Amino acid sequence: MKLLKPSPNLSFIVALFFTVAVSVANAAGPIPAAPKVAAKNYILVDADSGHVLAEKEADQQVEPASITKMMTAYVIYRELEADRLSMDDMVTISEKAWRMGGSRMYVEVDSQVSVHDLMKGLIVQSGNDATVALAEHVAGSERAFVDLMNQYAATLGMNNTHYLNSTGWPEEGHLTSARDIATLALAIINEFPEHYAWYKEKLYTYNNIKQYNRNKLLWRDDSVDGIKTGHTESAGYCLVASALRADMRLISVALGADSEKSRASVSQSLLNYGFRFFETHKLYSAGEILNRSRVWKGESDKVSLGLLQDLYITIPRGSYNELEAVMDVDASIVAPLEKGSQHGAVRVNLADEEMLNAPLVALEPVAEGSIFQIAKDHILQLFN
Repeated sequence: MKLLKPSPNLSFIVALFFTVAVSVANAAGPIPAAPKVAAKNYILVDADSGHVLAEKEADQQVEPASITKMMTAYVIYRELEADRLSMDDMVTISEKAWRMGGSRMYVEVDSQVSVHDLMKGLIVQSGNDATVALAEHVAGSERAFVDLMNQYAATLGMNNTHYLNSTGWPEEGHLTSARDIATLALAIINEFPEHYAWYKEKLYTYNNIKQYNRNKLLWRDDSVDGIKTGHTESAGYCLVASALRADMRLISVALGADSEKSRASVSQSLLNYGFRFFETHKLYSAGEILNRSRVWKGESDKVSLGLLQDLYITIPRGSYNELEAVMDVDASIVAPLEKGSQHGAVRVNLADEEMLNAPLVALEPVAEGSIFQIAKDHILQLFN
């Protein structure tokens, strides 16, 4: 990768998911199109950069089936983080939870089960009974819990998602999209890595009943460590898979496949495509000083500029040395400055095509200078 260098100031655009242009020609050669797979909707995303490597109808609203339970788990993690819930808390199993059909953990009505055990039942066994029991314990009722689910979906920017229950039980208007599911998967992995480890567990035994994780890729591919399956007659067979190979993590979302075998094959094909033809690199760290710039009319005449977040890029494999990073620093930076205020951008190009454009911000505040400093700098600016 070529060294960072300054250039005239330009505007910037930042996107949550930036689609890598697979037609870019470089030293590594062109990238083939994504494989044709038997899923109605899919998306393949790099977990660090957020770059989308392949997609099909990724914004179409569809039924999520038990993929819904990813948001149920996310809400639980938030409650645990806020100390409003503990893994050791005991939950009384209601009749409603006990009567839930579909996949079950087989808890007994009126029994006391720990949050820890119920979360295992939700994640590994996809238990509808465990899911409803947790929802009722946290919010008093499943309906109230669903309000929390929708609030967090809005906060995460899941604009095509609307939940009506905590389990994914078929209900008209209970919808999401492949892109929104990928957004949620990224949030679970990045915000709660200590809890994410449970998604790779292959089996869980409760009440002397042993049940296996329905994610078949956990047995086929050692790099796969999650995340969730789903199936109803109307939604088809769905799988959210995540794999880590050589520090590169990819997330695939495959919806509407016609069998368990098909959803596993679709996901494996997408993951293999991503790992085979792309690579991800961390370019700069959050808080790393990339530039020391002149400040006018401030207590200090210099400010450190850098990035608020780590900057990753996903590019065609073998093209790292073709990257060129350029800094666009504002021509005039005038105090007072707040920490985090934008004063330029970092652009990263590949083969003359802009791949990334991230804001360059002040890493520390700079207060307004004295009357003397302001007057002096005003005169100097006139001559400059």
